[in-house]
Amino acid sequence: MSRSPHPTKERLISVTMSMMDGDRPDKVHIDEVLLQSGISKGSLYHHFNDFSELIEAAMISRFSILVDASIGLIEKVVHESKDREEFMAGLGHVTRATQDPSLSANRFERARALGMAGSNLRFRSALAVEQDRLTSALEDLFRESQNRGWLSTRFDPHAGAVLIQAYTLGQVINDVSDKSYNNDDWVALIDLVLDRVFS
Repeated sequence: MSRSPHPTKERLISVTMSMMDGDRPDKVHIDEVLLQSGISKGSLYHHFNDFSELIEAAMISRFSILVDASIGLIEKVVHESKDREEFMAGLGHVTRATQDPSLSANRFERARALGMAGSNLRFRSALAVEQDRLTSALEDLFRESQNRGWLSTRFDPHAGAVLIQAYTLGQVINDVSDKSYNNDDWVALIDLVLDRVFS
């Protein structure tokens, strides 16, 4: 059983996370975090090796919230669907919700975290724990759907869990492009993949 974080540590992470709503992580400064949290520098260094570790913890928490929201949508579809048709229609709704152009900032934030993991071993190790938890949750939902006969058993549930995260992040390419495609075309392609590969 995992223990809840110390209230001081939790407060520092929470304040740092909220400061990232308007700024990139590298624009968040220690003095502002301490001022807004009402926590001393000594307390910060009691819970974190350095300020960068606090930034990393806040980034991971934000990353988790974004992915957990998508998982929650899929979980609802799995548990509320009465048959395969309803399930597939529900997945289509989830695709439209998660691929919406208005969520580009969320996709950029996730991509930034994954990119940072490539050059920061400490962050990569911490993010891996959370990413594995999130992928396992999706894998369990895929397996449950396969057991109900709603998804094909020809693919590995873990691979399926990685694939749906990959196509969500893949939307970043469109988000950054000057020659972006019509979002309806992207969603139609995903629907086709879901129908041909997963069902």
